[in-house]
Amino acid sequence: MSQDRKDPPLKDDKKTTQDKPEDAREREKRKQHESENQDQALEETFPASDPVSPFVPAKAPD
Repeated sequence: MSQDRKDPPLKDDKKTTQDKPEDAREREKRKQHESENQDQALEETFPASDPVSPFVPAKAPD
Protein backbone atom coordinates (compact mmCIF):
# COMPACT_ATOMS: atom_id res chain seq x y z
CA MET A 1 0.00 0.00 0.00
CA SER A 2 1.27 3.44 -0.92
CA GLN A 3 1.02 6.25 1.55
CA ASP A 4 0.86 9.99 0.91
CA ARG A 5 2.79 12.34 3.14
CA LYS A 6 -0.53 13.74 4.37
CA ASP A 7 -1.57 10.30 5.66
CA PRO A 8 -0.93 9.65 9.33
CA PRO A 9 2.08 7.41 9.99
CA LEU A 10 1.42 3.71 10.45
CA LYS A 11 1.68 2.48 14.02
CA ASP A 12 4.55 0.11 13.25
CA ASP A 13 6.34 2.67 11.07
CA LYS A 14 9.60 3.61 12.82
CA LYS A 15 10.57 6.32 10.34
CA THR A 16 8.84 9.66 10.68
CA THR A 17 9.31 12.84 8.73
CA GLN A 18 10.74 14.46 11.86
CA ASP A 19 13.65 11.98 12.03
CA LYS A 20 15.50 13.50 9.09
CA PRO A 21 14.69 16.51 6.90
CA GLU A 22 14.50 15.74 3.19
CA ASP A 23 17.45 16.71 1.05
CA ALA A 24 17.27 18.39 -2.35
CA ARG A 25 17.26 15.08 -4.25
CA GLU A 26 14.42 13.65 -2.14
CA ARG A 27 12.43 16.87 -2.52
CA GLU A 28 12.85 16.79 -6.32
CA LYS A 29 11.81 13.13 -6.42
CA ARG A 30 8.73 13.88 -4.28
CA LYS A 31 7.78 16.89 -6.43
CA GLN A 32 8.17 14.81 -9.62
CA HIS A 33 5.95 12.08 -8.15
CA GLU A 34 3.30 14.65 -7.18
CA SER A 35 3.43 16.15 -10.69
CA GLU A 36 3.04 12.72 -12.31
CA ASN A 37 0.08 11.94 -10.06
CA GLN A 38 -1.56 15.25 -10.95
CA ASP A 39 -0.98 14.68 -14.68
CA GLN A 40 -2.48 11.19 -14.45
CA ALA A 41 -5.54 12.47 -12.58
CA LEU A 42 -6.03 15.20 -15.19
CA GLU A 43 -5.79 12.69 -18.05
CA GLU A 44 -8.42 10.50 -16.36
CA THR A 45 -10.92 13.37 -16.42
CA PHE A 46 -10.90 13.54 -20.23
CA PRO A 47 -12.97 13.37 -22.27
CA ALA A 48 -15.23 15.44 -20.12
CA SER A 49 -18.98 15.12 -20.48
CA ASP A 50 -19.31 18.72 -21.66
CA PRO A 51 -17.22 19.65 -24.68
CA VAL A 52 -15.60 23.05 -24.89
CA SER A 53 -17.94 25.42 -26.64
CA PRO A 54 -16.35 27.68 -29.27
CA PHE A 55 -16.85 31.41 -28.96
CA VAL A 56 -19.48 32.70 -31.36
CA PRO A 57 -19.65 36.49 -31.42
CA ALA A 58 -23.08 38.09 -31.35
CA LYS A 59 -24.31 40.05 -34.34
CA ALA A 60 -23.92 43.81 -34.13
CA PRO A 61 -27.19 45.62 -33.43
CA ASP A 62 -28.70 47.23 -36.53
